[in-house]
Amino acid sequence: MGSSITQCPSGIRGVLYDESKNQHSKYSFFSSSYCLKRLTSRSITCPSSVDMHPLKMQGFYKQLSALPHDGDFYWEKSPTPILDMVETPIHLKNLSIQELKQLAEEIRSEISFLMPKIDVPYKASLGVVELTVALHYVFNAPADKIMWDVGEQTYAHKLLTGRRSLMHTLMQKHGISGFTSRFESEYDAFASGHGCNSVSAGLGMAVARDIKGKKDHIVTVISNYSTMAGQVYEAMGNAGYLDSNMVVILNDSRHTLHPKLEEGQKKAINALSSTLSKLQSSKSFRKLREAAKGVTKRIGKGMHELAAKVDQYARGMIGPLGATLFEELGLYYIGPVDGHNIGDLICVLNEVASLNSTGPVLIHVITEEEKGSDEHPKSRLAFDQQGSNIFFFPVNFRSLKTSPLTLSTTYTKCFVEALSSEAERDKEIVVVHAGMGMDPSLQLFQSKFPERFFDVGLAEQHAVTFSAGLSCGGLKPFCILPSTFLQRAYDQVVQDVDCRKYLYVSQLQVQAGGIEGPTQCGAFDITFMVACQNMVVMAPSDEEDLVDMVATAACIDDRPVCFRYPRGSIVGLNISLRSGQPLEVGKGHILIEGKDVALLGYGSMVQNCLMAQSLLARLGVNVTVANARFCKPLDIELIRKLCREHQFLVTVEEGTIGGFGSHVSQFMSLDGLLDGRIKWRPIVLPDNYVEHASLKEQLEMAGLSGYHIAATALNLLGRNREALLLLR
Repeated sequence: MGSSITQCPSGIRGVLYDESKNQHSKYSFFSSSYCLKRLTSRSITCPSSVDMHPLKMQGFYKQLSALPHDGDFYWEKSPTPILDMVETPIHLKNLSIQELKQLAEEIRSEISFLMPKIDVPYKASLGVVELTVALHYVFNAPADKIMWDVGEQTYAHKLLTGRRSLMHTLMQKHGISGFTSRFESEYDAFASGHGCNSVSAGLGMAVARDIKGKKDHIVTVISNYSTMAGQVYEAMGNAGYLDSNMVVILNDSRHTLHPKLEEGQKKAINALSSTLSKLQSSKSFRKLREAAKGVTKRIGKGMHELAAKVDQYARGMIGPLGATLFEELGLYYIGPVDGHNIGDLICVLNEVASLNSTGPVLIHVITEEEKGSDEHPKSRLAFDQQGSNIFFFPVNFRSLKTSPLTLSTTYTKCFVEALSSEAERDKEIVVVHAGMGMDPSLQLFQSKFPERFFDVGLAEQHAVTFSAGLSCGGLKPFCILPSTFLQRAYDQVVQDVDCRKYLYVSQLQVQAGGIEGPTQCGAFDITFMVACQNMVVMAPSDEEDLVDMVATAACIDDRPVCFRYPRGSIVGLNISLRSGQPLEVGKGHILIEGKDVALLGYGSMVQNCLMAQSLLARLGVNVTVANARFCKPLDIELIRKLCREHQFLVTVEEGTIGGFGSHVSQFMSLDGLLDGRIKWRPIVLPDNYVEHASLKEQLEMAGLSGYHIAATALNLLGRNREALLLLR
């Protein structure tokens, strides 16, 4: 068999798949040995790059191996001999408890080594390594369904389910997803995105299983951040009523939104709590409890109620504070369990999995996210210095420009500085924040105005209505939500904000534009916010626009306001920003005047229009670039001027069909502008979900780069050949 070779680290073992024999062969390599890097076309191991789209991953299962990506300097990392031998969860079944503990440490080492190199947050996965190992040891995925609420918790799960060699492509173009995805792996039972949906999805699968007479297990893992969302309790209440067998694991990292509570006494995990958890999960205890309930029901109503109260008080005594809440919802509570003690986890999970009829069970697992995160201080430091914010939802902040001079500060920091300046002058300004993590810049505002900052966690629906209540009380709330998360609160935006006529109205600040793929990219907010009849909808093209829009929002007191600012670095240099000046609502302006083609940009796409103008100027095309600023109300005089003085008009936005361009065309049609000589073309996001990639790559895939805008203008001018050459 022909191959090329490269030196491998000491002690690493490889897995080679031979397509001709349809089997794997295992090889061990030691200090003086070599490993196969690239074999014949019929056999591969450890592909150094993956030219496969995530939707095509199912056809790639058999080519995955346990050996990690071999293009990096893996002699820097610790050996992982047990992990190297694990290709699928079935390989865990014959390992001893001690070997499972060693495997957990190797997984933690692998995550700590890999994730900083690809610039993604990973602390949540470090906290659930032992839990992940125990779940795959006890349950039989993919027959048993294991679901995760948060994508950042799933990296250990991905390592154990055949995707180790592709982890270096996480959230890269044509790489694997940062979340669970049914398109990517049969071990991913449901797609994770925003969190708090796994209990609802799991209950649906459990009911479907019961109707079909199957016996597989349904397991969902939620975080303590997910318990901020009402959907979790709606699902738990329904699960208690339907009484279908399922396991809900509450991964409690002991993080809280209330520092004063966090400073208090935490529930101890000790020998007593471990013993009580095992007792709660044991067959005999649970059978005795169910039998006692049956006897008291037959004796009579009064005795049944008395027994229920005694049972409730007893459960409250041996469980932590709040345990009876889950019991009242109808879930059998077990815990707390040490989430880093594999022996205890396996014991409890085995007991839960062994009974045929248990109803819904909640296992309270205590974990520590920081566990093992300091094992690779050099890698960690490199990650932090890149300026990426450590969120529970994966967020990478990247610049639209490549010049080093533009990598100065982020839009979020600029926004917070402008808002702080306004808050100094106006004591009625308050901030409401919702999401699974907080940008460090917002923490600065929180420390400066602690009594005027409210972080409600993963509860966007509450955040919007809470803001409406604050405005009813005479305050000026700035409600800050990631664009994608605002989708869940759209009903509250319409019913509780836009429909109402308040003196002061909620200002919705939206962080938009992302690299995380279809669940997190924020593609829809322009379209659904502009549909609100009373809403002022605007977007800044640069940091100066952003500062002015903060001042504008603070001045508007008769209708709701929404403005979206992009993730990433600001356009200008790192200089002190001027004080904001309120803009005239519904007025844009012309940045560059030309005569051939007019480019009307909205929000961050104005910068791409300027890039297109620069490209076209080299080809002798005179281009007008206008900054719309407002999507609602539109600057109709600006649109009329552009149509009157140009033969071609191109609108550009980072949003879906039905947004800014659609509203421009609606006005042009009603105003009769389309009846004349003007030719209009919209450039929007494609009518399909854009997969994860860098922001630059996403814009190129969507046709929103400066080159694509310039090519559209050339096509309008009939210079099709030049347009094709521009895109090559």
